[in-house]
Amino acid sequence: MKISKAEFARRRKNLMALMEPNSIAIVPSAREQQRSRDTQYPFRQDSDFHYLSGFDEPEAVLVLIPGRKHGQFVMFCRDSDPTMELWHGFRAGLEGVCDTHGADDAFPMGDIDDILPGLLEGRERVYYSMGRSVDFDQQIMSWVNQIRSKVSTGAVPPGEFTDLDHMLHDLRLVKSAAEIRLLRRAGEITSAAHIRAMQQCKPGVYEYQLEAELLHEFARSGARFPAYSSIVGSGANACTLHYLANKDRMSDGDLVLIDAGCEFEYYAADVTRTFPVNGRFNPQQRAIYELVLKAQLAAIAEIAPGKHWNQAHDATLKVITRGLVDLGLLKGRVSSLIKAEAYRDFYMHRAGHWLGLDVHDVGDYRVAEEWRLLEPGMVMTVEPGIYISPHNKKVGKAWRGIGVRIEDDVVVTAEGCEVISSGVPKTVDEIEALMAGPGQ
Repeated sequence: MKISKAEFARRRKNLMALMEPNSIAIVPSAREQQRSRDTQYPFRQDSDFHYLSGFDEPEAVLVLIPGRKHGQFVMFCRDSDPTMELWHGFRAGLEGVCDTHGADDAFPMGDIDDILPGLLEGRERVYYSMGRSVDFDQQIMSWVNQIRSKVSTGAVPPGEFTDLDHMLHDLRLVKSAAEIRLLRRAGEITSAAHIRAMQQCKPGVYEYQLEAELLHEFARSGARFPAYSSIVGSGANACTLHYLANKDRMSDGDLVLIDAGCEFEYYAADVTRTFPVNGRFNPQQRAIYELVLKAQLAAIAEIAPGKHWNQAHDATLKVITRGLVDLGLLKGRVSSLIKAEAYRDFYMHRAGHWLGLDVHDVGDYRVAEEWRLLEPGMVMTVEPGIYISPHNKKVGKAWRGIGVRIEDDVVVTAEGCEVISSGVPKTVDEIEALMAGPGQ
């Protein structure tokens, strides 16, 4: 289950169709990052570079030149090197980049300073995402200055630079059928991991032990890495939105919030479930949980083509604010409380974000100052939450320290939407039945 060579070619063709005549686009690969001395972090390709090529090696530069007679797709990459490959693994080399990844031309990275200025010269527009890499920004400008230094001999420097992100990220925002299959598989693996964590949870287990259960299920299903650092927060830790320590021993009577998703073939899942450590919700936990679930279901009902991005978030605000009033945790008229943002003491983040090659995927949420309208193929998370600080003296003790978030991954379809992480239970009864085990 992978993206085909033909689809990568279509992506490049679609991008070049948006480029001005006599232009060039330049996309560098990610770089290997040193961890300590002679060890490095696992390499993960830049998402834009991967989207256009599928090539997963460092030290490479992708160049697109619409209309170039000798080929529109040019790659600079590492040569094959049997000695280096003996130590560090396979390199595709120049032939492999052309044969396997569809490049029309390929050159060694060592020759880029000699060749790329010639490709830049005379172009009216250069599409490049300035600001991501200081080193590569300087390299680009050195090539341009090299051309400028030869103006007296007839050299023509590029006319202008245009940020590549806007065009490329709009293309990435709407997923193909193949991308949705990968996202759906990531959702299935992640759902199985959350179920495993629920089944292994009990008082006395440490948060990091549940994290280990998640990672085990990811890896055994073909997703070696999480899409982001997993959050396993029990008790008051669930009220810290980006809690990452995952070090505490879980106590009887507490909830545990797990926000975790795998990365499968570069595509991310992002799922959150909250459940009782001992398998049974107490009355206050149940009340908050069912309110968050009601808000999430209301948001999902607002996801369909033609509806705008913020309608789902607005739905969660209404449900959560009304529910907090009904529970006595807020006082006042719902409309006035929403206008005053009184809910922010309990619900301080938005209801979701785009999802794809990045867990917080690319794509503008507004177009011409208006909320973007949803289209089939867009993928997002829906993740309302309520977090009652253990230090909140405005509420009774029984409510303090309760943190609940429920998050699913949703694809916009022609008819409405599809929840692609629905394999993990999320009603109170389903969670309690799962944690009780068979026959209970």
